[in-house]
Amino acid sequence: MAVGVFDSGLGGLTVHQAIARRMPDLPLVYLGDNAHAPYGVRTADNIYDLTCRAVERLWDEGCDLVILACNTASAAALRRMQENWLPPGKRVLGVFVPLIEAMTERQWGDNSPPREVAVRHVALFATPATVASRAFQRELAFRAIGVDVEAQPCGGVVDAIEDGDEMLAEALVRSHVEALKRRMPHPEAAILGCTHYPLMEQIFREALGEGVRVFSQADLVAESLEDYLHRRPEFIGPGTSSRFLTTGDPARVTAKATQFLRQPIQFESA
Repeated sequence: MAVGVFDSGLGGLTVHQAIARRMPDLPLVYLGDNAHAPYGVRTADNIYDLTCRAVERLWDEGCDLVILACNTASAAALRRMQENWLPPGKRVLGVFVPLIEAMTERQWGDNSPPREVAVRHVALFATPATVASRAFQRELAFRAIGVDVEAQPCGGVVDAIEDGDEMLAEALVRSHVEALKRRMPHPEAAILGCTHYPLMEQIFREALGEGVRVFSQADLVAESLEDYLHRRPEFIGPGTSSRFLTTGDPARVTAKATQFLRQPIQFESA
C-alpha cells in the first residue's frame, strides 16, 4: 500500500516532490490524468466524474489515502466526494486547507470560530474552474473574518506549462498579475492556487513586487500530510515502491515531466 497523489497533469509533481523530500521512505503512486488535462476549463460535474475515476484507479494500486494535488479537483469535487461517495476506510484530502491554515496561522484541526487575522487583502491566482467554485473563499470563511479576496482566473498558464512553453507562461503570469492589481493595487498576500504555479513562483513574485507574501502549496501540503500520517499511521501501509502513472502517452508525459522538474522521471500507462 502507498499514498496516492493525483493531478490533472504535471502540476501535482511539485506536491509529490515536496512529500518525497520530507518523507523519503514513504511509497507514493502518482497519477496524472494527462489525457483530459487541463481541468480548469471543464464543468464541475465533469471534473467530479474524472476525479472519482482517477481516485478509484489509485485505490486499485492500494492507495487508501489519496491527496488531490489538483486545486481544481479539490475545489470542484472534494467536498462532494467526502459527503456522498467515499466508502469506509478510504480518505481523500485536498490542498486548500493546509494553505489557508498557514495563511491564517491556525494549527491543524483548530475548530475554533473564525477570527480576525493579520492579512486583510489577499490575491488568489487559480484556474477559471477553481475561481468559479469559490471554494477558497468558502474554506477561508470557516477560519477567518474580514479578509478581502480578489481572485484572478489565470487562463492559459497551465496549458503553456504543460506544453513546456516557459516564455508564454511567463508572459501570461505577468498579464494576469497586472489584471489583478488593477482591481487590488496593494495585496498583502498572494495565493498560488494551482500546483503548476510554483514553477512560475519567481515570476509571480517579480510581478507582484516587494512586500507581498507569496504562499505556495507544495511544502505546506507535505507538512500537513506528515502530521496526518503521524496521527493515522494505518494509512502508511507496508509498501516499498513508488510509481508514476498517466492516462496520456507515457513517452510524451515522461519527456514533459523530466523537463518540468529538470530531473528524470519515468511514467507508465495507467
